[in-house]
Amino acid sequence: MELQENALLALDTIHQKPTTGIPSWLIHPMEHRIIDRLAGVPEGSYIKNPDEIYLKMQRNVGTCLLDQYLATNPLSMGAHGYDNDKPKTATTGLDHVVCDGIVIDSPEAVVEHMEKVSFPDQEKKLAEIRADLPAWQAKWAQEILKSESQCQDKIGPTMLKSGYGPIGFPGLRYGRYGYVNYFMAYALYPDVIERDFALQTDYWELMNQATASIYEQNLLPPLYRLDHDMADSRGTLVDIKSLDKIWFPHFARSLAPLLKTPLKMIWHCDGNLSQMVPRLLEVGLKGFQGFQYEDGMDYEKICKMKTRDGDDLIIVGGVSVTRTLPFGKPEDVRKQIAWLVEKGPETGLFLAGSSSIAPGVPWGNMQALVEGLKYYRANGRK
Repeated sequence: MELQENALLALDTIHQKPTTGIPSWLIHPMEHRIIDRLAGVPEGSYIKNPDEIYLKMQRNVGTCLLDQYLATNPLSMGAHGYDNDKPKTATTGLDHVVCDGIVIDSPEAVVEHMEKVSFPDQEKKLAEIRADLPAWQAKWAQEILKSESQCQDKIGPTMLKSGYGPIGFPGLRYGRYGYVNYFMAYALYPDVIERDFALQTDYWELMNQATASIYEQNLLPPLYRLDHDMADSRGTLVDIKSLDKIWFPHFARSLAPLLKTPLKMIWHCDGNLSQMVPRLLEVGLKGFQGFQYEDGMDYEKICKMKTRDGDDLIIVGGVSVTRTLPFGKPEDVRKQIAWLVEKGPETGLFLAGSSSIAPGVPWGNMQALVEGLKYYRANGRK
């Protein structure tokens, strides 16, 4: 497939070449009628044909770079947000968390499940992989290439598909055990939690070796977004010193194979990640996407930082989806886009919304966002 102008602008920006325009990252409104309106189709069209209408919207607004394909994601939300009858999970109010027959009602129950079920399962899987490592890694690489090429074919030549998803690293297990009992276990039994990080890393180090081979051969665009919520509005979910001790060493080991390739990995920011930012750069990440400015993320300061090799950062600067878009006026949207451009890096800058755009954003603000993205895509910093 021969890429067209917007996709080529995205590719040049990933390579941090000087460009005339500033490319647009995907925008992701969750309100169905907004999707229809941006796509230029009658209201109700998206629900009937989500893939076609979602992509029509992205093309209409001039999206240059898309990493996640989220065409059906807005179907999970109604006109006024998530429905009350949506099934609850360990992190959204589930009354009783049960894992493999073990009721997770205490930090000790978290430890019990890890030691009796999770660790043996992970060790068994690792043994299977190591027994036939070349075959596992070849299959992994083939699946990534197939998935990425199919998605690029689906979105077409006007947009560039960059990486999201199959690169892994050790994560906090609150999604499995729930916040309260997992974080109590984290505080009370750090040795057990670190063992979990180590086993996760043993797996991802092997899989990321296979992924690294793809980027060593320049078979995919060299940009990848890592995503794991590790902060809220107050700061990191756990003490940063504990992350330094039991998480960051394993995080660095899991990504080590990829850091030897041309791949540029960036981090998705939720909450106040200020303490993590310099540490992520020290590991070898190349930039950031999505900033909650109201939580203390200093966009201007971050954009002045450098990679550990002394290069400018890749930045996906977004108009705030929690303040400016829902509660501001069109002029506020225009001012924030101008600020993102003025304070952003000279090369490697993308523009978008800061995250998913929830229902309720005024149409005038959405128009101002799309018009602003179009202006800077065509004119750059003029």
